[in-house]
Amino acid sequence: MKAIIETTSRQFRERQKDFFDMADNGQKIVIKRGRKQAYVLTPVSADDLYFTSEMIERIKESKQEIKEGKSIVLKSKEDLNNFFESL
Repeated sequence: MKAIIETTSRQFRERQKDFFDMADNGQKIVIKRGRKQAYVLTPVSADDLYFTSEMIERIKESKQEIKEGKSIVLKSKEDLNNFFESL
């Protein structure tokens, strides 16, 4: 397992390319900003930004099920509790 690399925001600005390359290679990078804030540098893939064709199809199917009345409408906290108790 690779160690987590911690850096300051200043070091990150000075060596951005190096840190991006490390993140691309699976390295965990934590960028500290002051004493209270920290951020994780993570590569984003196409799947993180876009819906896959399978996801779009499932959304369409779900919308159709709702139109056909094949859904449960919960309007209150009590409805929600009753639904969970019925499972």
